[in-house]
Order: sequence, then C-alpha cells, then structure tokens
Amino acid sequence: MRDLADIAEEYDFLDPDDRYRLLIELGRELEPMPDALKTDATLVRGCSASVWVYPTGDAEKLHFLADSNAAITKGIVALVIAAVQDRSAAEVAAMDVAKALAPFDLKNQLSSNRTQGVPNMIALVQAHAARLAGESPVRRA
Repeated sequence: MRDLADIAEEYDFLDPDDRYRLLIELGRELEPMPDALKTDATLVRGCSASVWVYPTGDAEKLHFLADSNAAITKGIVALVIAAVQDRSAAEVAAMDVAKALAPFDLKNQLSSNRTQGVPNMIALVQAHAARLAGESPVRRA
C-alpha cells in the first residue's frame, strides 16, 4: 500500500477526472479481502455502498483488510486504510485521521453520499485501535 503523503502529493496535481481514476486505482490496490470476512459483523454502517473492514495484526502493528462493492468508495476506503495501516494501536487511537485525510478535500471533491460513511470507517478503525491499546476511543467532530 502506498504512503498517504505520496498519494496526497499525486492527488494534488490531478484534475477531477484523474482524481476519480486515482481513487479507483487505489481501491484496486487494496489487499484482497476474502469473501468469508464480508459479514454483517465487518460491515461499516452508514455507507451508501457496502463497505467491510476487518482488523488483523496486534497492538504493535495494526493491519486492516477492507473492501467495498463500489469502485470510488473502495478508493476512499483505501485512503482511510493508508492513513492507519501498519501503525501501532496507540498511534492510531491518538491520531486525527480526518485531519490526515484533509488534503484530499473529499467533501468538496465527491458527492456527500460517497463520503457519508467516512466518519464511521474512521470511528471503527480507531475504536479497534483503542481497544488494543487499552485506551478510550478519541472523539472528534
């Protein structure tokens, strides 16, 4: 998976159509998630498309498998995962993931129904990290 800063640098130079293409490409680059893991328990609530996130790894190095049934949404999922992938649980629990995604200006670049589930994805990832780190999840607006 590409580093979020590298993705942001590339994204910044692209026109809107190419940004969509980049998101689709990022979604295709996600590590495959076995169908058996796409269950109600791994489904992210509040997304317009189906999105599944499955945590693996441990407190020292979180790892997530994720997928979506919509190409653009899958790219957005890839951005969220790129922000937290392979970091420690304590680091992910404390980080401001929304701020890390701010350079992508997703709310202004994409329709609201494509981005409505992003806070839920972030909350799910951070709640898992907080549990592993033995902390209370950080609440951000």
